[in-house]
Amino acid sequence: MFSWLEKNPFFFAVMVFIFIAYAGVIEILPDFANRARPLEGTKPPTVLQLAGKHVYMKDSCNACHTQQIRPFKAETDRYGMYSLSGEYAFDRPHLWGSKRTGPDLWRVGNYRTTDWHENHMKEPTSVVPGSIMPAYKHHFSNNADIETAYGEAVTTKKVFGVPYDVEGMPKLGTYEQAQAAAKEEAAVIVEEMKDEEVKKAFERGEIREIVALIAYLNSLK
Repeated sequence: MFSWLEKNPFFFAVMVFIFIAYAGVIEILPDFANRARPLEGTKPPTVLQLAGKHVYMKDSCNACHTQQIRPFKAETDRYGMYSLSGEYAFDRPHLWGSKRTGPDLWRVGNYRTTDWHENHMKEPTSVVPGSIMPAYKHHFSNNADIETAYGEAVTTKKVFGVPYDVEGMPKLGTYEQAQAAAKEEAAVIVEEMKDEEVKKAFERGEIREIVALIAYLNSLK
């Protein structure tokens, strides 16, 4: 039979496809639903973290940084535990990427601090000598868009069933309540920052983009 298949490449290709498809069905499908579920402890982003993600995407940070650690020793030695599918259950859109001009950031919250991010965004070479990343000083003067972030959270809750307001998960409530929660979360970050203008703006009730961005980066663990 095998010699006959070797002489008939079309049927040989069909048999290879059948074997691979069968192996895929018995190996992948039984565990697919389980792997797609959120890992224990995985939570959807808060409104402030969503606002920070919007800043991250607006300035194309994902063009140079990936958010997917592959299961290879070289990657796990540098970035930490490789990524698991259930960790992305509430991540919309996924910012996996494939080009790493800068390091992968999926676990950056485990090893960088608010102070480090503040200095890095203001003047990258002050903490990473030789860095080619540009400075993002406008993040220190632009206000974060909390309203749009709240709208996205409400939409994902309704459309995708993201479990906001479930016990142990971030609370949405009304827009006013979400604003109050964002300010409470931002207060912790602002307290750790040194930039006086950011602090003064927060006292006036304004949350700068840098605060939201740091909230987002700190959540990547």
